[in-house]
Amino acid sequence: MPTLFTDPRSGGVKKSSGVNVLSIVAKTWAQVRDDSNVDVDWLIASFDGNSKTNVTVVASGSGGMEACAAALLENAACYGGLRLSSGRFVTFYYAPEDTPVMQRGRASMYKNGVLNVLEGSDREIDMKPGSTEDSI
Repeated sequence: MPTLFTDPRSGGVKKSSGVNVLSIVAKTWAQVRDDSNVDVDWLIASFDGNSKTNVTVVASGSGGMEACAAALLENAACYGGLRLSSGRFVTFYYAPEDTPVMQRGRASMYKNGVLNVLEGSDREIDMKPGSTEDSI
């Protein structure tokens, strides 16, 4: 599912952001947002293998923000979203210091394209290992 952005220089014409968010990301996000599903309340997405443009789900589960923070990737940029205990939804982008420079730059450029797939979130948060709901 290629994502689009509006280039202000194009007079409002939508252009491709260059990232291809695989459909499993939207499907997993729908599970996170499903009130009757208690098995999944967070997801983490990142580049699919060695791909430079395909983004897929690399982890998902339950346990809230603490479990999601513990599952963050150690050497690759990632995106994600979760349900807070208040029932609100938030998204995040995380790039650890060990992320290769080119991947960090590419992931930063694709951030809006990926997070736009995670529809219905209230805001973006600063996520890092050890994060808790009390810290936001």
